[in-house]
Amino acid sequence: MICSILRRGNLFPAFLLVLLTACQTTPPAPEVPDTPINNAQEEIPENELLDLGIYVLDPGPISDGDRERGINEDVRNAEARFIAVHLRNTIQQTGHWGAVRVIPTQSEVVEVVVTGEIKKSDGEVLELQIDAYDATGTHWFSKKYEKRVPITAYDGTKEGEIFQDVYNRIANDLYWKKAELSTEKIEKIHRVARLRFASSLAPQAFDEHLKASDGIYEIQRLPATDDPMFDRVLQIREREYLMVDVVNGYYDNLYAEMSRPYFDWRRLSLEEAAALAELKRKSTQRYLLGSALIVGAIAIEMLGGNTNTQTLRDVMVIGGATTIKSGVDLGAQKKMHKEAIREMGESFQAEVSPMVVDIEGQTTEITGSAEEQFIKWRELLQQIYETERGLPVPAIHGEKLEEPNKSVPATEASEKESSTPETKSGDSATDRGQYTF
Repeated sequence: MICSILRRGNLFPAFLLVLLTACQTTPPAPEVPDTPINNAQEEIPENELLDLGIYVLDPGPISDGDRERGINEDVRNAEARFIAVHLRNTIQQTGHWGAVRVIPTQSEVVEVVVTGEIKKSDGEVLELQIDAYDATGTHWFSKKYEKRVPITAYDGTKEGEIFQDVYNRIANDLYWKKAELSTEKIEKIHRVARLRFASSLAPQAFDEHLKASDGIYEIQRLPATDDPMFDRVLQIREREYLMVDVVNGYYDNLYAEMSRPYFDWRRLSLEEAAALAELKRKSTQRYLLGSALIVGAIAIEMLGGNTNTQTLRDVMVIGGATTIKSGVDLGAQKKMHKEAIREMGESFQAEVSPMVVDIEGQTTEITGSAEEQFIKWRELLQQIYETERGLPVPAIHGEKLEEPNKSVPATEASEKESSTPETKSGDSATDRGQYTF
């Protein structure tokens, strides 16, 4: 084809066509305003409120493309916590709910549960899969939420979370599902939630109060209003709420510390990705132009070059080789950008200090991540309950620090413990959270 064009004396249009094709770019998508959030216009009666728990999100699979952009397990695990906390904050501020908490792991303590998975998160796109259920087992919805932002979203003119639109839409959908519930349905959710917790703590006493069929729970009978065992279960449930609040304090600290670097990481990640795309485009242009110049020089030779075309042919060959080399150099720069993104992702780590808990005079140290501490806490509550009922007691994974002096009331022992600046092994009391339940 080039030879045909050359025969017609049209050499440069061929090169111009190649350049115009390589230089085509897609204009950035305009930024879409955030969906307005639906806030309560008046105070909602307490009996119409539902407590909502958000499980720490599933980080989801990490693709090869994610890894090339510096996204790894550390980044995703941190994001899973950050997103759960920000969603909690967004939902709580609407005023449509009772307590809204991030739940470290599966628990029967809440009345409405939100679960989610990160499908994509790279600074440009946030895509979440969200499911919601209530305590009766009713599935409220399963929906995918996605938001794409231009690089200008990070220029400092937008206040708050870049992907706030996603959180607002989730909060709105939860509100609309709740708005469909009758007062009787809300009361049923309250009762089933209490019975499910009682059954998880003391199945031998409360299993027969509920019947589950295809994941849906129906009340078979209610405990007596003066049932001391059920009253004790409800007291333990309140303690679990307290523990969840303690763990949420860990998440709040992580959220506060992570907010600025997470914003910067996403901004730089998007900038690096945009730079890589631009470098790839320029690299492709230069490869095409260089190849076109060399092919053109060969074509001139094939048509029988003379002294008038010799200089043009030599310039085209040299220029083509130089242009191709510059494309190779730009390819090397892309590798540097990928490394920069990868190094950014290594800064996210979540560490939790040991927790010292005092429950009715029994002091135990709980170690591990926030999620592990919550699991061990539940085991500790189970042990205390079964000890009271005279049931076999399974071992727990916490470290028992000391037994209170039997001649000193438990409250005094707790006060003495909290006023002592040194704890086990000489560790500073500020290094480990101390809580009395």
